[in-house]
Amino acid sequence: MPYICYKEKRFNGSSRNIIDHSNAIIQDMRNQGFTLTLRQLYYQLVSRNIVPNTELSYKRVGNIINEARLAGEVDWTAIEDRTRNIRSPSHWDTPADIIDTCVASYAIDKWDGQPCRPEVWIEKDALVGVIDGICRELDISYFSCRGYTSQSEMWSAAQRLDRVAANTGATPIIIHLGDHDPSGKDMTRDIEDRLRLFMTGDFEMNRIALTMDQIEEHDPPPNPAKTTDSRYKNYMEEFGEDSWELDALTPNMIVGLIRSTVAAYRKDDMYDARVELQERGRDYLRGVRDRAKKKKFK
Repeated sequence: MPYICYKEKRFNGSSRNIIDHSNAIIQDMRNQGFTLTLRQLYYQLVSRNIVPNTELSYKRVGNIINEARLAGEVDWTAIEDRTRNIRSPSHWDTPADIIDTCVASYAIDKWDGQPCRPEVWIEKDALVGVIDGICRELDISYFSCRGYTSQSEMWSAAQRLDRVAANTGATPIIIHLGDHDPSGKDMTRDIEDRLRLFMTGDFEMNRIALTMDQIEEHDPPPNPAKTTDSRYKNYMEEFGEDSWELDALTPNMIVGLIRSTVAAYRKDDMYDARVELQERGRDYLRGVRDRAKKKKFK
């Protein structure tokens, strides 16, 4: 783990408390297979009553973690920025190596023949890293809405969903996750309304988070709803002045919600037969790889 000190710094008791609790949270999430964004780490601190839930507190936590990383107190790989990534070309040393990659990459459509075809739409790009693994595991598509989705992207999505339905005979299922705030709640309605406008076929809309039932069960830290939001009045009349961010749920909770929701749509016997067929294809590729290893290339 790269704890690298670039500059010496002494931390006072309050900052030290945040650093120590952050490291414990980071390790706990890492043990579960997750890397956190700064926003997710902050909400974990809030939920444990380590820091108050204010914008000033969020900025303070960010500054402390930045300084702690520079001082070698927090692992540099522990916090990730999921919105900025470098893309590099792939390379292989031998033909056998690329075939080995093909073995792991080879996948057939395991939803072939199913009566429905779910995909996950999530409000925030920063949470794509949380849902990527479970969506790949379940062999379903996922999409980052980045707030209100553009008209161009929504039209393209409608055309794609119509093609999916026409080619497979399956009903598209949009599983949506977003904040529980004036705009976050309205985004589900907006997606459904525009898809129904642009699509010729049918689909099902299923918002699985955040809901008031989940908020009452898990008690995530609230934020004041934005009074400047044009949807604030209707939201306040129904839910009050508080709002809640999807980031406040732990990654495991989000993964669990997606897993259980998708399982309810899937016919397991059909799915398992496709998994077995895929494995036979991978066995064939392993044989090709083993033969390629015997060849010498210079």
